[in-house]
Amino acid sequence: MIKTIIFDFGDVFINLDKAATSREFNNCRVPELTTGLLDKNLQYEKGLISSEEFVGAYCSEFEHLEKEQVLKSWNAILVDFPKYRYEFLKKLSEEKDYKLILLSNTNEIHIDWVKENVPFFEDFQKCFDAFYLSHEINFRKPDTEIYKFVLEKHQLKPDECLFIDDTKENTNAAATLGIHTWNIEPTREDIIDLFIAKQDLF
Repeated sequence: MIKTIIFDFGDVFINLDKAATSREFNNCRVPELTTGLLDKNLQYEKGLISSEEFVGAYCSEFEHLEKEQVLKSWNAILVDFPKYRYEFLKKLSEEKDYKLILLSNTNEIHIDWVKENVPFFEDFQKCFDAFYLSHEINFRKPDTEIYKFVLEKHQLKPDECLFIDDTKENTNAAATLGIHTWNIEPTREDIIDLFIAKQDLF
């Protein structure tokens, strides 16, 4: 029996355009990211470097880049947060049938954009029993340590948890620990259909 539902954020609640950042950087005459910058991206998502260091790394690598261009390109992935998904979660939270946890690979610049552009974000956050962003806990998916962190922190049994994420690599990693998973396909599936899509678990 599922007692805890663990949600990803991007392409589960907020819509993403995952190719947009590369397109924007191309427009800024940054055709391809170096290995060093890709490593900085991972460090930043884990909160191991500050936003200033992160932006500075891009501006140092490509001297023609300005801070605002980096921020615009970086945030281009974020599209919109349909309110009906928040309303689904709010109802789920009010029913109190499940422990609700958010577990997302999210960095400071992205979450700042969300706070500024999603008027109901604070209420959305309050729907969860726990709200974990990778840059705040220094873990990121698909490393198994992030799932173990959540399981241990809340004394959860893996077979009583359902983890929902749009990235197969992330759900595969959770499944190795015995967690039930739903690798949601955002182009044809929606989180509001959770209890239909995974009715075998509920």
